[in-house]
Amino acid sequence: MAIERVASKDRHRKRARRGVILRAVTRLVFPASLALAFLAAWTHAQDSAQKPVPPPPAASANPAASSEKETTPSTTIKARVEVVNVPVTVIDRHGRPVIDLERDDFKIFEDNVPQTIKYFSREMRPPLRIGLILDTSNSARPALQFEKDAASEFVFNMLTGRSSKHQIFLQTFDATSSIIQDFSNNPEELNEKIHKLKAGGGKALYDAIYFACREKMLNTGPPQNSRRVLVVVSDGRDVQSEHTLEEALSMARKAETLIYTICNSAYGFTNLGDPVLKEMAQTTGGAAFFPLAETAGTDLGTGYFSHGQIGETSQNKGLGAETGVFSASRLMQLADSLDAIGKELSEQYSIGYESTNKKTDGTFRAIRVEARRKEVTIRTKPGYFAQSE
Repeated sequence: MAIERVASKDRHRKRARRGVILRAVTRLVFPASLALAFLAAWTHAQDSAQKPVPPPPAASANPAASSEKETTPSTTIKARVEVVNVPVTVIDRHGRPVIDLERDDFKIFEDNVPQTIKYFSREMRPPLRIGLILDTSNSARPALQFEKDAASEFVFNMLTGRSSKHQIFLQTFDATSSIIQDFSNNPEELNEKIHKLKAGGGKALYDAIYFACREKMLNTGPPQNSRRVLVVVSDGRDVQSEHTLEEALSMARKAETLIYTICNSAYGFTNLGDPVLKEMAQTTGGAAFFPLAETAGTDLGTGYFSHGQIGETSQNKGLGAETGVFSASRLMQLADSLDAIGKELSEQYSIGYESTNKKTDGTFRAIRVEARRKEVTIRTKPGYFAQSE
């Protein structure tokens, strides 16, 4: 009974309070209808405050079934198709490029698995990105002028003008490696730098190749958009590189760069660098040239003098015969070798395929190309590294 009386008193107090408010409102200048509306809104707020607020509905264990009206977002599936571009050079037994083969004349394998050739061209080839690396160490001093003349001719042959899509950078090495001219399609600009070269000391061949591949070739954009080539004029000897031959060749494979080597060592001496030059070329899919390795002639018109070839006369000593001094006629073969490389690069086939191995695991994939025609030599990059996620 006491509880009921307390509740009844509360109700009377609320009603009295409402009456006071109503009378205060009606005395204002507002219309009566507005006062009644105000009172009704205030009364509803007071009653709502007395009612407990229901808890929010429990979350559904299955979000997909929480509402049939929810629209399921569409799923976009992206498939990345990687086209592997393979520049291929075919040489006959006389060393001349073979240029009359068709798509069906080739077979291509990746990790010994046959691939389907989807793209083939003899005309539309990606532009060349060439690194011309010249030995400017002390051992190259006698032949340096001839090297510069041959390199200058090579540049003019490869770059048909400022509109050429090909680009060449010039690099030298002695004790250190230096970029003398960055990528350019301007032959005058490159040749100006070539003719200013001077011989120095030391010999760091492996560092030069490692640096060229890492700093230049890897930064030329996607490998399928260009053909990457290093042309190295050297005797193949190295005395002070920080990187090993294996590290240099590994970087060349990573950069998908072919290495063409031209030996500048004189005939008549055992050159320990010859196997190195051959390995560089064979490992990367290039070629090695030894223009001075043929038997020397006995006069300036047919070759160059080699050690021990001519008697110890004062005249021969004056010509430098006892030290293997070159003649101009023989050294012109340096230019012939560079010209042969230029012709090979200008007559390449462009083959493309989509790998059957869809894994993006960053592993190295070995490439092998075969031709139906017999007695030909095929040169191409040894493989590529698959992209990783």
